[in-house]
Amino acid sequence: QVRLVESGGGLVQPGGSLRLSCVVSGSLFKIYGMGWYRQAPGKERELVAVISRSGETTVSEFAKGRFTISGDMVKRTVDLQINSLKPEDTAIYYCYADISRYIDSLLTRTEYWGQGTQVTGSS
Repeated sequence: QVRLVESGGGLVQPGGSLRLSCVVSGSLFKIYGMGWYRQAPGKERELVAVISRSGETTVSEFAKGRFTISGDMVKRTVDLQINSLKPEDTAIYYCYADISRYIDSLLTRTEYWGQGTQVTGSS
């Protein structure tokens, strides 16, 4: 069973910084990419940033300049550094992974999600 476990969320004053981490556990064949999405109250889940196995990153416009994604598919980890936190960054942040694993001897590629970690920007 594959599991994604996030850590690092919390309450931060506006202008502060936060680092989120995610690690993948369980039996798998390959990780093709990992990243972060977020969902604010009353809004749809949106992409924050993703990183591919080759190191290419895709960062949403709102995240450019303040959010930095880093990851290591071999170590099965992805981090998100958030600087200059704004109140509108308040959301549940979800770790995401694009993974292939053998299920009943068949190599299957699937998206996996963590449970989410709350980030709150407030004084």
